[in-house]
Amino acid sequence: MNSALPPLLQAFAQGRVWAQNRAIAQDDLLQTHISYVVLAGDWAYKLKKSVNFGFLDFSTLAQRQHFCHEELRLNRRLAADLYVGVVPIFQEGDRYFLGEGPGEPVEYAVKMHRFHQEDLFLAWFEAGKVTAAHMVDIADRLAEFHRTAATDARIAQFGTAAALQAVADDNYQATAGYVGRAQTADQLAATKAVTDRMFAAQAARFAERVQRGQIRECHGDVHLKNICWFGGQIQIFDCIEFNEPFRFGDVLYDAAFLAMDLDFRGRPDLANVFLNRYLEVTGDYEGVPLLPLFLSMRAYVRAKVTSFLLDDPNVDAATRTHAQQEAAAYYRMAATYLQPQPPRVHAMVGLSGAGKSTTAAALAAQIGAIVLRSDVIRKHLAGLPLLARGGDDLYTPEMTARTYQRLAELTQQLTEAGWSVVVDAKYDRVSWRQGLTAALAGIPLTFWHCQAPSAVLAHRLQARAIAGTDVADATADLLAAQQAAFEPFAAHETAPRHVLDTAQPLDLVLAQMAALD
Repeated sequence: MNSALPPLLQAFAQGRVWAQNRAIAQDDLLQTHISYVVLAGDWAYKLKKSVNFGFLDFSTLAQRQHFCHEELRLNRRLAADLYVGVVPIFQEGDRYFLGEGPGEPVEYAVKMHRFHQEDLFLAWFEAGKVTAAHMVDIADRLAEFHRTAATDARIAQFGTAAALQAVADDNYQATAGYVGRAQTADQLAATKAVTDRMFAAQAARFAERVQRGQIRECHGDVHLKNICWFGGQIQIFDCIEFNEPFRFGDVLYDAAFLAMDLDFRGRPDLANVFLNRYLEVTGDYEGVPLLPLFLSMRAYVRAKVTSFLLDDPNVDAATRTHAQQEAAAYYRMAATYLQPQPPRVHAMVGLSGAGKSTTAAALAAQIGAIVLRSDVIRKHLAGLPLLARGGDDLYTPEMTARTYQRLAELTQQLTEAGWSVVVDAKYDRVSWRQGLTAALAGIPLTFWHCQAPSAVLAHRLQARAIAGTDVADATADLLAAQQAAFEPFAAHETAPRHVLDTAQPLDLVLAQMAALD
């Protein structure tokens, strides 16, 4: 037993903590710089350390009690199955009692259901168990959470350009001492210069997001270490309860943390799946121009926190070396996010069931592009949930024209912000294809005409209708009309066009695209 532990933690280890008339034996003890987590049987008890780091203050019992209740309140939003309650702890002699006991409480703990450490998503990730389907599930959960999260005038003030720039500047100031150890002076200066320009150039966009209610009481710490599998579903836990500015912010900034974490761990494809699904559900495409800045800030925060280990006297040489390498990688990533590659656009063309959406998603994951899907945009324009079945009014010529106009507008906006785009729509009219070409003003555009035998198209549409999990409403009985209405590519359509055989496996389709592109 570590004699440096507080008496209460020593009591757990020695079986001198009681609940419901029986002693609780400690199975394990985990700790961070701000908390202890005692694993005891089916339960986990999280106790806050008596510390004050400025950005958090747990130095008094009243503060620890308050923040235990805040932790419970906030985390029940995304992990209600994990969080049980706040437990007062009483003392009599050398024994402690959970829940009830003599005198006044001497400590408080957040009581949680215990989950297996191998069910942390970081453990799943390292075992190769995290899939694109998990990313879709997490994106759906986070999008719904953000939709309902609290907001008011006080919260909204944390989303202005000035407020975010103050956060970035604080990070740069806090890391100046690590120049020459984890990053270079040129790298720091270049990163700051680009973010300064972006804050100035995007001030109106930040203000618009404040007006639209996109600044909310978020989670603040969404990454693989704070996601687990428990109770048959994904739980996103350990929300930041101790610092409002760390928790209040732009919803897209909140989502950017997980995308950055996946990028850093070498899976930009999963990050892309997560972001595209989040954008589909929320329709928040206007926020995408801010994503490079948000991603860079998230990476820089991780660089800063990791850099602090370089000055920790309790860290051994091997840990310090690892921290230096990891911090340097985060600093590089923060800089790289601000240096986008020249954008290009891929438009997937073809009848319903031709594999456009499947191919679009796979291509986007390969190249880090944003997917714009006509079925999604149409539902957003109509104010319908993605899985709601559309009536005849959703498919009038006027609504279809609005959908294609919106696709062209969004593609133009995203490419101007430096993003490559994969557009997924039938594009069965020459005018719509020409409208997209005209909107891009020289941005490279390729049309990919997805084709498969009619029997394959019909089978796919029938399977999709039975599953009922796709946003598209088209059914097999529409295929004949679609085939008759499709306008062939005309000689004056100058953008490159290639035909894809999407009846073959997806990996072969992607290989065919790589060979033709």
